[in-house]
Amino acid sequence: MKKAVVVLSGGLDSTTCMGIAKEQGYDLYPITFQYGQRHDREVEQARKIGQYYKVKDHRFVDISFLNQIGGSALTDQSIEVPTEGEGDEIPATYVPARNMIFLALASAYAEVIGAEAIYIGVSAVDYSGYPDCRPEFIESMNKTVQLATKAGATGNTLKIETPLIDLTKSETVKEGLRLEVPYHLTTSCYLGDEEACGKCDSCQLRIKGFKEANSKDPIPYQIPIEWF
Repeated sequence: MKKAVVVLSGGLDSTTCMGIAKEQGYDLYPITFQYGQRHDREVEQARKIGQYYKVKDHRFVDISFLNQIGGSALTDQSIEVPTEGEGDEIPATYVPARNMIFLALASAYAEVIGAEAIYIGVSAVDYSGYPDCRPEFIESMNKTVQLATKAGATGNTLKIETPLIDLTKSETVKEGLRLEVPYHLTTSCYLGDEEACGKCDSCQLRIKGFKEANSKDPIPYQIPIEWF
């Protein structure tokens, strides 16, 4: 059976990618990174999601040294988590070079297990200010993977797949609901509490996505939400 590595954060987008890759006939091999983020909840939820899909192997890779570099509200406790919503500037939650590092390591894992694809849940529509979510970046990384790997050098297929790149959050939610993705196991809140804060930028975007999809988010929030 063909194999796909899925960069699984425990969030809504990456979990939707799991559902898409499964529907497309791939055997799922998720890889989750501990990159020095503010909390471990997303790693814990990623583990539960892997168990839900009954994956054969789920790799947890510790690259927590990224918090020594900092530069992001997600890896530096001294930088405040934004709550002002989407803007025109690159958000404080951008982690320098994160997706480039993730994809490089995912490519290495894909080579080892003989995978044909790497799925990552980037979107150029919502939070398009992230430079490592742009189609140009993914295109460049695809070329780099072909040049830098044994798979590419020997003519074997290894491609980065970004099925959500042109979707809004509501379109992603609709696709996940169609695939019966376990959204109740996902987490998006930057603060990492058992109940989502409902105020940080990530929570706001998630709530907006479910509302526009005319669906109630199955995770609990600390504040009351009117869904309909």
